[in-house]
Amino acid sequence: MITNSIKNTVAACFVCCNIVAALSALTACSDDFLDKSPKNTVDPETEVTDNVAVAMANACYRTLQSSNMYNQRIWTLDIVAGNSIVGAGGGTDGLETIQASNFTTLSDNGMALYMWRSPWVGIGQCNILINGIEQTGYEPGTVKARCLGEALFLRSHYYYVLVRLYGGVPLRLKPYNPGESADIARSSVDEVYAQIIDDCRRAADLLPAKAEYDDQDKGRATRDAALTQLADIYLTRGDYAQALEMCEQVEQLGYDLSQCRYEDNFDARLNNGPESIFEVQYSGNTEYDFWGNNPQSSWLSTFMGPRNSDFVAGSYGWNQPTEEFVSQYEEGDLRKDLTIFYDGCPDFDGKQYKSSYSNTGYNVRKFLVTKAVSPEYNTCPQNFVVWRFADVLLMKAEALNELGRTNDAATPLNTVRQRAGLPRVAGLSQADMREKIIHERRIELAFEGHRWFDMIRLQDGQYAIDFLRSIGKTRVNHDRLLFPIPQTEMDANSLMTQNPGY
Repeated sequence: MITNSIKNTVAACFVCCNIVAALSALTACSDDFLDKSPKNTVDPETEVTDNVAVAMANACYRTLQSSNMYNQRIWTLDIVAGNSIVGAGGGTDGLETIQASNFTTLSDNGMALYMWRSPWVGIGQCNILINGIEQTGYEPGTVKARCLGEALFLRSHYYYVLVRLYGGVPLRLKPYNPGESADIARSSVDEVYAQIIDDCRRAADLLPAKAEYDDQDKGRATRDAALTQLADIYLTRGDYAQALEMCEQVEQLGYDLSQCRYEDNFDARLNNGPESIFEVQYSGNTEYDFWGNNPQSSWLSTFMGPRNSDFVAGSYGWNQPTEEFVSQYEEGDLRKDLTIFYDGCPDFDGKQYKSSYSNTGYNVRKFLVTKAVSPEYNTCPQNFVVWRFADVLLMKAEALNELGRTNDAATPLNTVRQRAGLPRVAGLSQADMREKIIHERRIELAFEGHRWFDMIRLQDGQYAIDFLRSIGKTRVNHDRLLFPIPQTEMDANSLMTQNPGY
């Protein structure tokens, strides 16, 4: 099934001088159609049959799994956002992330380079499939139509990551052909968003709903995911009416937060659960190199396990929450004990937490996987949840509030708070409701990679600047809310320009 299929996406295609698409199968799909090494490769001129389309679509997901995206760099943005510090082993361990969190990055910063590289690989893979299917044609409701929807959704997602991190970026929408110039100028932010929205809307029309997939295809992109991404995009762009419409369409697909447990979203035995809308898939398969380009083990438990604790396999001690973050929990919030370790917190797998495990006295708990489930550092099968229904409810609350419907905004907000064991809110002003919603997003989605993107979209980034300066990040300014274009890209592309301030 796709749960193992995408998890074991070894069918990788790379954006090099000669882009190729790797096929994981040329016959009928197996139960684990990404759980096999690629049989051969094809160039963009290959006839796109159903089987070829499926194999090429599978390859489009692989980039999501890399350490340059959801296996590390996306969640380390919470460190940049001030929720946590690197921790780790000291010395130069995580130096590039420390520089980013102190807003001292230069154009040779490793974090900026790593986050730049991977999305382009995914975009290249998507371009081959999109181009192949559009040239040969497809019928609505067919396998090819679904595969096209997957590629469009994923291309829009890769560009959505890039535009928020770097601003306007080149729009590469066709496969690269040998002999063509690799130089391409940056498009404007508005142009990039227009393409992202167009791709994602097309994907929403082509993709099945999550409920329409059988177990074999669980984990693929869905209409639910495309609508949720659109809601996120419109919220970022300040188009609250469209954001609200997208959230309401997701609600109509049958989600019910009262039937979903918070902790189940982070249980490696319960991947792709009822609250999940889109996840990056991992299998924990040790056939693939933990440190390589095809990681099939999630890094989160290994990296975030308290250092020297032996709580989990690995226990590298990254991502240590700050005192300021921990102080934001309201009395009685059930998420606290499920999200972080602190002195006197409930035991983990029969082991008592010690504040001495961390430089701040705190560690992240929500992603840890016991040794019974993941006995070695490279065996963790836990997915990374990109979007879940609680996020949609909080986006809906924000959209309603910004549209002046503050009383209505309390309903989705209170649905999330009720699950957390917190009292309902009522009678708030629009400004107070705005603060309450962003606070709720910070706590509900802690360490899931949302905080940085939330901060920089609010008040055109001024919210981020004010908050970061309030916790001592004095080097931050508006220019530093974007990462630098990596120097290697500047050197390789004569038309590339650097972001201001670098």
